[in-house]
Amino acid sequence: MSTELERTLDHLDIMNNVVAEYLQGSNPTQIAKDLDMSRVRVVGLIDEWRALIANNEAIRSRAREALGQADQHYTKLISHAYEVIDSADARDNLSAKSNAIKLIADMEGKRISMLQQAGMLENNELAEELAETQDKQDVLEAILKEVVADCSHCKTKVMQRLAKVADPQEAVVVDVNFNRS
Repeated sequence: MSTELERTLDHLDIMNNVVAEYLQGSNPTQIAKDLDMSRVRVVGLIDEWRALIANNEAIRSRAREALGQADQHYTKLISHAYEVIDSADARDNLSAKSNAIKLIADMEGKRISMLQQAGMLENNELAEELAETQDKQDVLEAILKEVVADCSHCKTKVMQRLAKVADPQEAVVVDVNFNRS
């Protein structure tokens, strides 16, 4: 194996170890301490990993699937914790009830944290979808304007309808002075 390939594989192994710790909820400072590396390097590896996954549809798809499964798992665990609360109520066991309430709060906190960490995937995806939708809208508007440019009657109707869906801050000029043939 070439030394460049070995360095790349070593780098990816280290990144994998850092990301595994990160996804388990460890912060960069703790990861640096556990893996005996600088915090700056840990943050750099996490940022590099984020960039890699944000630009890879297969990884994003797997991440969405894993996120959905983890969310369902938290829902199931929380449901069982509520059963513990009901059982504790029936037995007047305030200690068990209190522990179950704390457990639910902890699980909800971890679930929210997980969803927030994964949010960067959704934000990138949403931004891409918005940009694509805007491009399509621009093309459609251009087509409509070009097609009806020679027909004053059609142009007026199209512009009036476009004005209904346009941004209120955007001016859409409707030419109502047209000559009928």
